Amino acid sequence: MCSLSAEAIWNASQPELEQLLNSGSLVSEPKKIRFYAPSFTYYKTASFCNSNKEFPTISVTGNGCALNCKHCGGKVLETMHPADTPEKLLQLCADLKREGALGVLVSGGCLPDGSVPLGEFMPALAKVKRDLGLTVFVHTGIVDEETARQLKSAGVDAALIDVIGSDETIKEIYNLNVTAKQYEDSLKALHEAGIAFVPHVIAGLHHGELKGELAALQMIKPYEPAAVVIISFMPIHGTAMAQTKPPTPQGIARTAATARVMFPETPLVLGCMRPKGKHRAETDVLALKAGADGVAFPSEAAIQYAKTSGFEVDFSAFCCAQIYQALAGK
Repeated sequence: MCSLSAEAIWNASQPELEQLLNSGSLVSEPKKIRFYAPSFTYYKTASFCNSNKEFPTISVTGNGCALNCKHCGGKVLETMHPADTPEKLLQLCADLKREGALGVLVSGGCLPDGSVPLGEFMPALAKVKRDLGLTVFVHTGIVDEETARQLKSAGVDAALIDVIGSDETIKEIYNLNVTAKQYEDSLKALHEAGIAFVPHVIAGLHHGELKGELAALQMIKPYEPAAVVIISFMPIHGTAMAQTKPPTPQGIARTAATARVMFPETPLVLGCMRPKGKHRAETDVLALKAGADGVAFPSEAAIQYAKTSGFEVDFSAFCCAQIYQALAGK
């Protein structure tokens, strides 16, 4: 593993970063990579084709969100199955299982305090685990100690949380009147509840620029996450940031490489949200060079790079947060 510190990698010049990525020092041996393609986006390559059944995403608020974040504007919620009552959630999960679902990602829009309103859904989540036997990941937003304990009691497999390290970004992009400390408090609550949690760090969320990503990783470090996911701001049509340029592939790779050094024993994944096309092809290959253990919806370029570089390749229809279970043999 690379001997440089996380701060040294974060502050490295572009040529220094490229030299590090090309050296292979961030890639562990034996070289293995898990590629993920869950059901919420159609995916087909020469190597793998997913179904729209195996791991769908559900919103407990339908299309509703109090924040109207500049990068999302609720558009992401429109791609999810709505289930805005516990009864609807239970019925939907039962229907999805009959159709072939192996698990679900339960998400939703936020309340004005940045939390997803999960409280009334806890008994239903417990029944989905106990009676249906589905893998259940929950995207929490900001979470307090009581909610973290309830998620643990419900048997949820993992809590997923976006972690923002810049107060300025939280205010400007999320339209949210909290500070980064609330995100750190959420990490502490999840850790102390004993639930597996998978923090997501969003490269370039601050108008496409890197700002707060290193601070987010430093906040996560003390709390022993089950895995770390790096995602990226991507312009979405119809949002306030639709014309904003995303971070460069090198910027995303800088974030991933920094995470790799900070979390040498923790599964690291390049997650589903990132720009497509040539940008994605370049990003994906750089992520493999940065030591990622998994990539969601990989480009053909990444698949071919992995195969020609001697990686052992495995495809999965699960959400990429499942990597902590896969690598532990669960």
